[in-house]
Order: sequence, then structure tokens, then C-alpha cells
Amino acid sequence: MSGTYIVDADGWVPAARKLVSPNFEARPQGAVPTLIVVHNISLPPNQFGGSAIAELFQNTLDCDAHPYYDTHLRGVRVSAHFVIHRDGALEQFVSCNERAWHAGPSNFFGRERCNDFSIGIELEGSDTVPFEAAQYRTLAALVDALKARYPIDALAGHSDVAPGRKTDPGPHFEWSRLQNDTSLDARYFPYLKFSGTR
Repeated sequence: MSGTYIVDADGWVPAARKLVSPNFEARPQGAVPTLIVVHNISLPPNQFGGSAIAELFQNTLDCDAHPYYDTHLRGVRVSAHFVIHRDGALEQFVSCNERAWHAGPSNFFGRERCNDFSIGIELEGSDTVPFEAAQYRTLAALVDALKARYPIDALAGHSDVAPGRKTDPGPHFEWSRLQNDTSLDARYFPYLKFSGTR
């Protein structure tokens, strides 16, 4: 589903499928979301569909079900505020008013702990394939809604705030397309090159 979204006073998007993750905490006193961090995720890697992402975020993933889960995800506790699936379907796991565990050790132009002041959006995908048009439509509508509720002043990739540690959303993510779809000024994309490419 995409189109027009709203974020309610409790930090939830009523139109999204609500799947509550236990992996969150209160933001530091006085902290509000000003940054959106875009990620990609697929479980197992480069395979789409299924319920593994939700299971990971809800701590119910069977780590014996796949070798990757066993070696990389056993005992991991992570979450994001949103997941956008390949068909554009939107799921929400954590209220935007709370601190989801999505960025890990991170730095936004000298400001550490990006989870404190950011909203994490996962796109179902990988570094090796393009994203779907439906995902861009949902993402743009969600960014518009988040900007209407919170003082968002920047968007960045996980790789921007955790360089050398993370590569997502990867080389196939079209930042210029997101900028065009949202009609946001270039200042909202501080890591975007002047030419419009990453």
C-alpha cells in the first residue's frame, strides 16, 4: 500500500501493518527524530519474501533454519521502525517516538549514536539488485508523513553513518529518484554529490 500516510501522536502509521518489536527503548530526554536512515535487508541474503525479517525483529527467528542465521544472527537483537517490502507493503515495528536498534555504532557529521535521533527504514532488497518502483512510492509517501510529524532535516544511508562497517542501501538505491519523488531540497541529502549521484 502506498499513497498518503499519516503518523499519529503515538508515533505509529495506522495504514502500516503493525508488528511490534521488543527491541527498542526510550529516546534520550529531549531527543526527537531529525534524521531518516535508509537500509536494505533480505533474509536469507538475496532472497525475498517470507517472514524472516519480521521474525528477526521480533526475536522469533529460528537460527537453525539457515546457516547464515546460525553464524550471523544468533543472539542478535535488532529492529527498525519500518520495513518496505518488494511490493511496496509497509510494516511498522517500533513507534517513531521510540529509539529502534537499527543503525548501531554510527556518526552523522560528528554526532554519535544515530539511533537516538533517527528513524530507520528498511527496504527489502540487497546491494546486488535494483529496488522496485512500488518501494520508492511507499518510501516517498512515508518520508512525507514523517517530515510532517517530526523536524526531519536530513536523509542518509546506513553506509553514510557507518562507513566501512555497512554498505546498505547499496549502489542500486536511487537517491536522486527519492529526492525527485519527495521534492525535497538538496540540503536534505547531505551525502548526495552535487551531480545528483552518490
